[in-house]
Amino acid sequence: MAKGYWVSAYRTIADPEKLAAYNKLAGPAVKAAGGRPLARGGRIVAHDAGIAERTVLIEFDSFEQAVAAHASAAYQEALAVLADGVERDFRIIEGLD
Repeated sequence: MAKGYWVSAYRTIADPEKLAAYNKLAGPAVKAAGGRPLARGGRIVAHDAGIAERTVLIEFDSFEQAVAAHASAAYQEALAVLADGVERDFRIIEGLD
């Protein structure tokens, strides 16, 4: 079964306090849903139209698990706290295997 991944590329962080509040809720929500952070805010080299800003990569055992984690009540609570605190490109993608 192919794994699932959350990929978040933050274009701007308008409110670091909202991001911090989101992180406090999102971390436990992701872990409870079976997610494992693989990369978060480390060094970045951006190419083409990329922006060298905070990037997060989270792995799940399946694509379906990744989708369900995003829809979970706990993660939706974290998103409500984040609100307009950031502008990001968030995707859920299916791995190759």
